[in-house]
Amino acid sequence: MVEAPLAGVRVLDLTRYLAGPFCTMLLADYGADVVKLEPREGREFRPAGAKSDSYFFLSSNRGKRSVTLDLRRDAGRALFLRLLPRFDVVVENFRPGVMTRLGLGSELLLERHPGLVYCAISGYGADGPSRDRPGFDQIAQGESGFMSLTGTEESGPTRAGLAIADLLAGLFAAHGIQLALRVRERTGRGQVVDTSLLEAMVGVLSWAAGMYFEGGEHPGPAGQHHPLSAPYGRFRARDGWINIAAAQEAMWEKLAGVLGHAEWIQDERFSAPAARVRHRAELTSEMEVALAGADVGVWVERINAAGVPAGPVLDLEQVFADPQVLARRMLVELPHPELGTFRTTGLPVKLSETPGRIDRCPPLHGEHTDEVLQECGVPPPEIERLRREEVL
Repeated sequence: MVEAPLAGVRVLDLTRYLAGPFCTMLLADYGADVVKLEPREGREFRPAGAKSDSYFFLSSNRGKRSVTLDLRRDAGRALFLRLLPRFDVVVENFRPGVMTRLGLGSELLLERHPGLVYCAISGYGADGPSRDRPGFDQIAQGESGFMSLTGTEESGPTRAGLAIADLLAGLFAAHGIQLALRVRERTGRGQVVDTSLLEAMVGVLSWAAGMYFEGGEHPGPAGQHHPLSAPYGRFRARDGWINIAAAQEAMWEKLAGVLGHAEWIQDERFSAPAARVRHRAELTSEMEVALAGADVGVWVERINAAGVPAGPVLDLEQVFADPQVLARRMLVELPHPELGTFRTTGLPVKLSETPGRIDRCPPLHGEHTDEVLQECGVPPPEIERLRREEVL
């Protein structure tokens, strides 16, 4: 088999919840050997007596190996330091200062291992007046301005339907780790990669921030339609919702024709882009009258055939039965010892020569403790002693 892009990179994963685990899962997807260090008494999102791990844990921990280790004990921290020379990357998502208080802060680890890449993910970053505050996804969505751009005037500020701040922070952290590894190839030296939920959300404000920078006014909630273009948004058809994006004048004229209203092109309310934005409510109303004449699937075919982007608004059952999603291998199924079958999303980035792979399920708790420790030179009798001493 062709070697994956991150083959040979070894990662010690001290993360929990979502942002950190999502980061290290992305590294594992493309070949890194990720070893998840977990508390010996249990794991996040798995209540005592549960028959299997929760969907939350399963969704962000595929491709990893699991080792149980109590870092609160001197022997556990000593063992961590023994393992460290075998690894290239450490990732943690504690509050700033927690690792330092454990005696495992980035300064100490980089002093001992100058080639180490140390990644820290937190709510607010390593410095600044909010650094010590707990950080959770919805808090970051609100403080970043993202929620003020989402929803409608009637709904008020609205959160995204998934933990977008956690996921983006994980994505940026994985990106930063790979940049640091690239620098290490040139210099031989590692460094600290520091990101946060707040910075991830501010970092993707993109043209919304640009609108504020240019005009000095807050753009406000975008609702179901693009704030700068019309018709570009969500519309009701006979049996459901359809997204239509007639972002160019030629597309608008084609759309008007497909909907059977070529006269809209000359209508002064709709004849120019700025006019259509001003009269968006009227245009939406008239379009939905026309769209009520057929089902979503019919309109998707007709509108796309005319060269105008359009697509259905699907629920997840429909998504994972969609021929395009399946053709792009965005649904993966693997056998699992507790679940029978483990289903997960596929790899969103395909590399033609060195593809990533999803061939390992999320690990059972402590499943690989002996295997990993023996790879790192810890003999079986010592492993058994550490287990009796409740370090493992």
